[in-house]
Amino acid sequence: MQDPVQPEFASSSQPSAPPPLVAATPRAMPLLPSPAAPNPPPRRSNGWRIVAFLLVIALGISLLGNLILSLGSIGGASMVTQRHGRHSGDHLLEAVVEDNDTRDKIAIVSIDGVISSQALDPDGSTLVDLVHDQLDRAAHDKHVKAVILKVDSPGGEVLASDDIYRLLQEFQTGDSAKPVVAVMGNVAASGGYYVSAPCRWIVANELTITGSIGVIMQSYNWRGLMDKVGVRPLVFKSGKFKDMMSPDKRPEDETVEEKAMIQDMITETFQRFKAVVAEGRNQASQRNNDEGRPLAADWESMADGRILSGKTAYDKGFVDELGGFDVAVERAKKIAGIEEANLVIYQMPFSFGNLFGLFGKAESRGVRVDLGLDLPKALQPGRLYYVAPSLVR
Repeated sequence: MQDPVQPEFASSSQPSAPPPLVAATPRAMPLLPSPAAPNPPPRRSNGWRIVAFLLVIALGISLLGNLILSLGSIGGASMVTQRHGRHSGDHLLEAVVEDNDTRDKIAIVSIDGVISSQALDPDGSTLVDLVHDQLDRAAHDKHVKAVILKVDSPGGEVLASDDIYRLLQEFQTGDSAKPVVAVMGNVAASGGYYVSAPCRWIVANELTITGSIGVIMQSYNWRGLMDKVGVRPLVFKSGKFKDMMSPDKRPEDETVEEKAMIQDMITETFQRFKAVVAEGRNQASQRNNDEGRPLAADWESMADGRILSGKTAYDKGFVDELGGFDVAVERAKKIAGIEEANLVIYQMPFSFGNLFGLFGKAESRGVRVDLGLDLPKALQPGRLYYVAPSLVR
């Protein structure tokens, strides 16, 4: 028997080629739903950050201003200690508006707008308080040689005008005895002239509106309107004159005695106005050695409430010189006996507490009656005014 045939194996040293690769057919995979994208977090408003940033800046400015003020009062020459109770000039900051490279100064004090006793800030300070503080600061600064009073006012309340008049009078005759030169702007009428009268020298532009020397008290009677709508007031009074000038009183019920009493009060206040004018102008003429303009002999005929131009006021001796602010500066230097001076103003320091006033204030609730009349806001019924009503806006 033959041996079974054995298979032959290649004896070659090279490895045998691998079997060909067969591409696998991919399996179809089931489609899975893609996960939903997460919602972005809501954007936070940066408004509160802006407000906080502004408040921090305001606080920083306030602290810096108070620090400067404190250092100035310690260092001392230009700051004064408190001498007049709550109001004095030690809290005011000095700002130089014109630097002429000298130690001498002329302080500028402004009377702008209606002269009123209404508060100017949350602390309750009035225009009278502000003028007092500025004059106090100028009085106790040895480098201040004179004051320029810039007046642009149609006048205002009788008492407030008289208070400012007395402050200026005392400033020029008291311990400081520094001259005040008034310079009139567009308007310096009635109370605006009243506060100018005590000044050592008065300068006005020839087109300035001034004069209006007189007193006014006004009210409005709406009893006729009340009768039309069927409204009748009920009045209980302790005396027959207690409801004088009541707006709901019939005109025929106003007695001759009432009208005479009101007119007597107006006349008395008017005589005070004329006395202030005569006294102020005569004193100025004496101090200026007759260099200024004396009052004309018929000046009282001009004191009937009429307004005057600066040129007419100069002719009648109500002002000393025609010109503007530069003329007033030169005159102040001449009277003070100095060749040059820095011009300075006094400003209220920034207060962080006053910042909240920007957000408004609460108002008391009440019934308001709109009569459709555009009345001057400065004139309140039943008050005396040194004011030209046609010039109040």
